[in-house]
Amino acid sequence: MDMLVKSLPAELVVRLKSARRAAALTGAGVSAESGLPTFRGDEGLWKKYKAEDLASVDGFLQKPDIVWEWYEYRRSIYANAQPNLGHRALAELEKFYPEFTLVTQNTDGLHFAAGSENILELHGSLRRNRCHSCGQLYPEKVPDEGRKPPRCGCGGMLRPDVVWFGEPLAPSILDAAWRAASQAEVFFSVGTSALVQPAASLPLAAKRNGALLVEINLEPTPLSFAADFFLEGKASEWLGLIKEELQ
Repeated sequence: MDMLVKSLPAELVVRLKSARRAAALTGAGVSAESGLPTFRGDEGLWKKYKAEDLASVDGFLQKPDIVWEWYEYRRSIYANAQPNLGHRALAELEKFYPEFTLVTQNTDGLHFAAGSENILELHGSLRRNRCHSCGQLYPEKVPDEGRKPPRCGCGGMLRPDVVWFGEPLAPSILDAAWRAASQAEVFFSVGTSALVQPAASLPLAAKRNGALLVEINLEPTPLSFAADFFLEGKASEWLGLIKEELQ
């Protein structure tokens, strides 16, 4: 563990232990410690490809084979990734708080693999596919019929069950996320750039409704000014300390 990370502020520990309702928002920074590339860091995926070509409906309709192959490549990276200590610590926090909701922007499924259960996937999941025409859901692995992308029974093209640029989030999931944020006594923002809306507004909504706002990130973000506690460093280290204190 980084020698600069020695202990949590005493006031923070008291507040964390007294709360009963908690929520967390996680971003790519959590999974980066599992070896998954982020989207906006120096090694970000968008450094090599145009986002609008790979993560938009227009890009998919123009070059569906390229987009499908790109996501198959991403899945091959995710296939060998394992939950890290940050993922596992969040799963333990869910056991500590009577009410705990984990809202994630990540599509890698590592929170599920770590044991978290009450998860809201704002941006969908690469562990599923769906038909672009009728919306029918399919598992990650679909029969290889020699066509890229594969086809649904209705004839429509299959695509990853993720939210692309310009697409709305699922209303039921977004509503549940707003509700969790507004009711939380403690809200953790972990490993997210605090730039992508509407996710970036969830911590602020929690703060407005009286929640203790704790941000964990490698560097300050636009959210940091509003955080009651900004914990600079790796998510796994800080979440590990929090888990130990609560246990």
